[in-house]
Amino acid sequence: MTSSIEPTYRRSTGLVDVLDRVLDKGLVVAGDIRVSLAEVELLTIRIRLLVCSIDKAEQIGLDWWRQDPNLSVAARRLTVENEVLREQVRALEERVASLALEAERPATRTRAPRSQRQNSGGK
Repeated sequence: MTSSIEPTYRRSTGLVDVLDRVLDKGLVVAGDIRVSLAEVELLTIRIRLLVCSIDKAEQIGLDWWRQDPNLSVAARRLTVENEVLREQVRALEERVASLALEAERPATRTRAPRSQRQNSGGK
């Protein structure tokens, strides 16, 4: 009875070791699926799968869950702050555009009538 339990125990240890190594180092599976008809490509599906631990993902720069507003409160706050900043930038751009239009308009000078200029000695 003992002999039948030992291989199962060794097998599970092997699986744990493999899983530990995969999560520690990472595992990438890549593949392409192309559907063609009469040498005309109709559909291409590119599949990329990365299996690794969260620590390893952060280490290699794959921490998308931190920027997803649906998954992170901090990302939600940043989204709100970004929207407020966008509105401020839009308002400033509109203000600059209106000032630029005012500067482009020819300055209309009110000149004294010719008769008044002649009476003052052309000054």
